[in-house]
Amino acid sequence: MIPAARRDCPGTDRRGAGHAACHHAEILQGTFLDAAGNRCAGLVTLPMSGPGSRAEFTLRPGTPPEALTVRPGDRTKAARAAALAVEECARRLGQPPCGGELRISGDIPVGLGMGSSTSDVIAVIRAVADSYAMRLPPAAVARLAVRAELACDPLMLDARPVLFAQREGRVLEVLGRRLPPLVVVGCALGGGAPVDTLSLPARVHDDHDVRAFERLRVLLRRAVATGDAGLLGRVATASARRGQRVLCHPEFDALVGIARRLGAVGVQIAHSGAVAGLLLDPAVPGLRHRVRGCVRALESDGIPATRTFTTLPNCPNPPTSKESPSGPAHRGGHRPTGSDTPRRPARLPAL
Repeated sequence: MIPAARRDCPGTDRRGAGHAACHHAEILQGTFLDAAGNRCAGLVTLPMSGPGSRAEFTLRPGTPPEALTVRPGDRTKAARAAALAVEECARRLGQPPCGGELRISGDIPVGLGMGSSTSDVIAVIRAVADSYAMRLPPAAVARLAVRAELACDPLMLDARPVLFAQREGRVLEVLGRRLPPLVVVGCALGGGAPVDTLSLPARVHDDHDVRAFERLRVLLRRAVATGDAGLLGRVATASARRGQRVLCHPEFDALVGIARRLGAVGVQIAHSGAVAGLLLDPAVPGLRHRVRGCVRALESDGIPATRTFTTLPNCPNPPTSKESPSGPAHRGGHRPTGSDTPRRPARLPAL
């Protein structure tokens, strides 16, 4: 609910802030069966902390809803998300929707399959809700995100591994509490050039494909339940191979070869982008040596190494993102934005 002081001052501008993390592409993506037995596109993403999107929204009560300004001006999906979020929050509070001013910043590379647009959209929805002194539930955030960009990643959820219907904004299955421990050596295929997802051919999956994806789903559920990094790696590699039928990255075979030579449990890729990763089991001896070996091998094959991170919950960069990281308690970490905020670079910063 809105505090009394805010309810009594309908003409007072109100400011909200929101943040959303990114992900490191997918572990599994394909077509699955929902609880009713219907086919449904779904994915399981690999959470990653660090890069993210930040949004600040200033609500202007009394102005028309179309009086909405967005900086930078090219964030059309974020602008739609802001308008939808204002409409949603106003409806919940029995107020008329109004205009406002939105500013967005972030450091997620665009076009690599790290959820940059979804991160923008979720940060905006959270900022708008914060300006209304509200926290929308994750299901509502997902619904608004799908309306804003037609499909979204599950960045509005916590770090639990879920099979998520990206075009419908709903969870098909919670696979378990957390992913098995992994160390991920990230890289960028295709030289890190962005992938135009709209230019990719449509993926049509037949009954044989769906049965194969359902088998991978069962194996991934088992890997999560038992903490089996090796089994997860096999699922991710199998899904990545299927993704290559559309993406056809020329470096993919070299990536798989590096994983095999240096004892990685598998590889994972963006099914609509260029980011990829070598998956290592941190319980295997000689982890530092193997990570350095992976980086050297990637660079010797002309594959830019990017970020190395872990799914371990107590490491400095655990991939968690509880709903909802917005509001005053989180504003200290927000970088100031302005009208000249640059568009994010297309390439990942190499470590």
